Amino acid sequence: MQNKLKIFNDPIYGFITIPNSVIFDLIEHKYFQRLRRISQMGMSYLVYPGAHHTRFHHALGCMHLMQKAVNTLRFKGVSISKDEEQALYIAILLHDIGHGPFSHAMEHSIVNGVSHEQISLLFMEELNKEFNLSLTLAIEIFKGKYPRIFLCQLISGQLDMDRADYLKRDSFYTGVAEGNINSQRLIAMLNVVDNELVVEEKGVYSVEKFLMARRLMYWQVYLHKTSVAAEQLLIRVLKRAKELTSQGVVLQASTALKYFLINEINLTNFNRDTLENFAKLDDYDIVSAMKEWQFHEDFVLRNLSEMLINRTLLKVKIKNKPIKKEKLQKHIKKLKTDYSISEHEANYFVFTGEISNQAYQKDQQIKILYKTGKVQDIIKATDQLNLKFLSKTVTKYYICYPKEKL
Repeated sequence: MQNKLKIFNDPIYGFITIPNSVIFDLIEHKYFQRLRRISQMGMSYLVYPGAHHTRFHHALGCMHLMQKAVNTLRFKGVSISKDEEQALYIAILLHDIGHGPFSHAMEHSIVNGVSHEQISLLFMEELNKEFNLSLTLAIEIFKGKYPRIFLCQLISGQLDMDRADYLKRDSFYTGVAEGNINSQRLIAMLNVVDNELVVEEKGVYSVEKFLMARRLMYWQVYLHKTSVAAEQLLIRVLKRAKELTSQGVVLQASTALKYFLINEINLTNFNRDTLENFAKLDDYDIVSAMKEWQFHEDFVLRNLSEMLINRTLLKVKIKNKPIKKEKLQKHIKKLKTDYSISEHEANYFVFTGEISNQAYQKDQQIKILYKTGKVQDIIKATDQLNLKFLSKTVTKYYICYPKEKL
């Protein structure tokens, strides 16, 4: 019999233990192993060279933190049954299993309006059949349908194990110290009141640090202008490839990638066959395709692919006000003249968009529990920072256009 109580060595938490054989078998499954080939931070490695960690890393880290959270809550007298505990581990382990290549780019280019959460759910339902319905409770919690709300909040809430891991992990791999939160301390301060997750009064500063870290990581890392431009280029490469395929152009691509270039996929026709093809798709398919496409005769596909492969990206400017149409037209006109291409083709290289950052959503409050038993929203509980500004959505606008020469 195979030894299923293995340990992983994680650079952030040290040893991570696998709680039982079902979790071990899920980790061993090809659907989960695929996460080793999906980067956690998309194209951010073009800005932060160390950001090559994967969704696999992150999922294991989340599971480790969930074990800590279960132990903390039980120690404080919160009852969590064996089945609920198992369901929490499964749900957090699989919460990102539906991510496509480079994490977010797929959702906007190859698959129409199908989010990674919806695909995660499809994977979980498929695994549930394979694992004799042992994932049923995990799926209910993952969907947020389970009556014990705090269990759902541990999977998806403002202080969930997902955020507790990715902020710490992403700050470690990018080297951006501002994101380094004390996730162990945050978890040690958790408690449950009226079926909802709360943080004990002593943990108020850790929560403030967590919210600030989240805000800074978004501006400095996730919404870094070069990362934004690179992700937009990737979306456009895939869109162009799909467009050319629909016109009958045969492109070199892996079987899995071809499937998504040829077929129009949306939520209604996302069937088992689609899921199987999606499960074969990862970062490597996209990179190897671009390595070929950089020599393609199509002006748009060739240049976009080459830009990403050689990191000769577009120029990006970020403004506080929406970009004026005239400015956009000026760059489009220049590009059309310089390369005698159509407006449609020029639009692949010149475009505007917006990015927004909101560190704290008021609709999913983080509640602070006082020694007196009073429970209050963190915004009211804090004296330190004006956390109100963290709940405002800040929007910035960007314009991308080629540098002097393509």
